[in-house]
Amino acid sequence: MSDTPPQTPDYDTMTRDIAEVPAVEVIVTVAVNLMSAAAVKLGLAPQEEGETDEHKDLDEARKLVHALAGLLDASATEISSFHAAPLRDGLKSLQLAFREASTVPDEPGQGPGEKYTGPVYG
Repeated sequence: MSDTPPQTPDYDTMTRDIAEVPAVEVIVTVAVNLMSAAAVKLGLAPQEEGETDEHKDLDEARKLVHALAGLLDASATEISSFHAAPLRDGLKSLQLAFREASTVPDEPGQGPGEKYTGPVYG
């Protein structure tokens, strides 16, 4: 067993690696990361019995959902409907979950990301 720490890739290697990734894949990966983070902040992450929603934070969830909506709106013409449709469905689900989790729901059209998607009704 070696005592030397594992080598981390240098900047040139990382640059070459990212250069090989198609833009659509980068956009989808970022969108999925935003969706996952928003789901956790909405308290939608799976929990063990008796566990609380310690990660639930609607203010943070609002920011993530809004950013996701903006990304999808801005990239709509750049990614195919094959990629965009499930992302839009996920966004709508998060918007509905946000509305349900809010003690004082936003007016239709005022919720997170609705500036980009239009009103979401529960």
